Amino acid sequence: MLNELRGRAPIVAMTEVVAGVLEDRGKILICRRRGDQTHPLKWEFPGGKLEPGESAEAALVRELNEELGIDASAGPELMRYQFSYAGKKPILLIFRLVAGWRGRINNRIFEEILWVRREELANYDFLEGDARFLRFFIGPEE
Repeated sequence: MLNELRGRAPIVAMTEVVAGVLEDRGKILICRRRGDQTHPLKWEFPGGKLEPGESAEAALVRELNEELGIDASAGPELMRYQFSYAGKKPILLIFRLVAGWRGRINNRIFEEILWVRREELANYDFLEGDARFLRFFIGPEE
């Protein structure tokens, strides 16, 4: 059996990333990455990587506190899928609705944050990995 395992790459857990969809008065919060980050100046939903042993819900709450300074509660999952950026290992993207939050939203890490209507999301240059979710979330064009 040992001979059968030699030469095989070890199985590594896929990186999981959770993104939160915050809605307030019919508008969705979107965040623009800084120029010094990977995928500079691309738009995204707030969130980030899960830490080892962390649930998507816990990661979302932690990330929203770190990025926006709010105490959020994770809502239902909207969608999940695997995506690979060119030359990178696949990641699992998890999109969750944010059920609510306490505190005032404070931009702690982004170039810019905006509240936009759902139908306006298509006008922004989002991360390539978010395209599938955006097609689902915005719905068919009329």
